[in-house]
Amino acid sequence: MTVSLSSSLLSSYAVHPHRRALVLGGSSEARALATRIAADSRLAGVISLAGRTSAPIAHDLPTRVGGFGGVEGLTRYLVEERISHVIDATHPFAARISANARAACAVAGTPLLVLTRPPWICAQGDRWIDVDDNAAAARALGAAPRRVFLAIGRQGVANFRLAPQHDYLLRVIEPPQLADLPPSCEVIFGRGPFALEDEIALLREGRIEIVVTKNSGGALAYAKIEAARTLGLDVVMIARPVSLDAATTHSIDAAMAFLAS
Repeated sequence: MTVSLSSSLLSSYAVHPHRRALVLGGSSEARALATRIAADSRLAGVISLAGRTSAPIAHDLPTRVGGFGGVEGLTRYLVEERISHVIDATHPFAARISANARAACAVAGTPLLVLTRPPWICAQGDRWIDVDDNAAAARALGAAPRRVFLAIGRQGVANFRLAPQHDYLLRVIEPPQLADLPPSCEVIFGRGPFALEDEIALLREGRIEIVVTKNSGGALAYAKIEAARTLGLDVVMIARPVSLDAATTHSIDAAMAFLAS
């Protein structure tokens, strides 16, 4: 786990003592924001990644990888590194770090802004089954055996062991724990964005009857939703975790204005 700040960031802090941003990353929005911060001479910043992927995409800011040690550890980091602003640009389903950020910023008195993509909205032709979590998604598949495309990543796949009658196709970036997999589960690897024609081909060739996905939002992962609509397939849509009260934006311009405040 990398927790120390790089020399480039420390020197930047010396020049810009009042604009020290911590970006909690893990999303395309975080990468885009990092590029904007790095190009702004008024700002210094560091981006933090959870470390769940072995080969994360490079960012334009100094990067730390690994957890902070809960609310207490994150609070200490904010104080010791003299962070002036925090932007939570994690994945919309990264509920734990988001909750820790809210709590730590409240203790440290550090301004916090959530930068997230808007959720997907059910469109004409979509056949969504809305559920609250992975366990509910497994139940929504029904009793009769079906061929299921799991587009949820490796987190939470163990819940689908509760529905072992189905035949699953799971797409992930990193290998899942074998003990988490349902009895009949084929694993494929891929990192988006995916083209619509490729997603249609995957669903057709995989004989998929129903899709399970999280409502991550954004354009990069939307092709599978369009593909399911094109093929007339049901989609079990897992809702985002209920967010706590925090200032939120979908705009990188608004996030930059927040950092300049």
